[in-house]
Amino acid sequence: MDRETFDRMIEEREEQMSLAFPALMRKVYVWMTLALVITGVTAYGVAASPSLIYTLMSSEYLFWGCLLGELGLVYFISSRIMNLSLTTATLLFIAYSILNGVTMSFIFLVYTTSSIANVFFITAGTFGAMSLIGYTTKRDLSKMGQLLMMALVGLIIASFANILMKNDTLSLIISYVGVVVFVGLTAWDTQKIKRMLAQADDISEDAQKIALLGALTLYLDFVNLFLYLLRLLGKRN
Repeated sequence: MDRETFDRMIEEREEQMSLAFPALMRKVYVWMTLALVITGVTAYGVAASPSLIYTLMSSEYLFWGCLLGELGLVYFISSRIMNLSLTTATLLFIAYSILNGVTMSFIFLVYTTSSIANVFFITAGTFGAMSLIGYTTKRDLSKMGQLLMMALVGLIIASFANILMKNDTLSLIISYVGVVVFVGLTAWDTQKIKRMLAQADDISEDAQKIALLGALTLYLDFVNLFLYLLRLLGKRN
């Protein structure tokens, strides 16, 4: 193979990657946005239906079943996505978005609609800024990500402990720490997703599955950041 042919192959590969990468990143944010819309519409629809709310509130098993179903779906999608078809994985993501909307419907009973809207826009602005930082920064955020994951484990343990203790001061601390953790995770996850998709040769089904998993990751970052900010800034009914 002569040098000219080799250089041409390199140029063709770089052009192919430059076309695939932005398309895959767009898919990440489009899928994430659609999932947030589905969750928001579902939450508002359930909250606006007295019969549905009564059914959820009157059946503890149903509510906890929804929560456990969410955890199961996230684990299943995350661990098995490469073995699923893209269509199946997308439908499971939609199912999770709906299920999460059902459990999040209670925020409309606790907080005013206007404060929910205000906190949502604050979350969107914060998320957008941190995701942009994660996308554009040249600094490797891996070490920060490892620390944030350890902090997340501690946050989960503290949250479960406070369910039993019901300590208002601890709840406030958990909320502040939660905001910090998910602000940082948004930047780290964005950089991680960018690096994975930058290795894609084309918009294959496997590459789109990685993009879908990235959308799920950022969706979880957004929702958790929103919930922690809502605890701090939301006005109760």
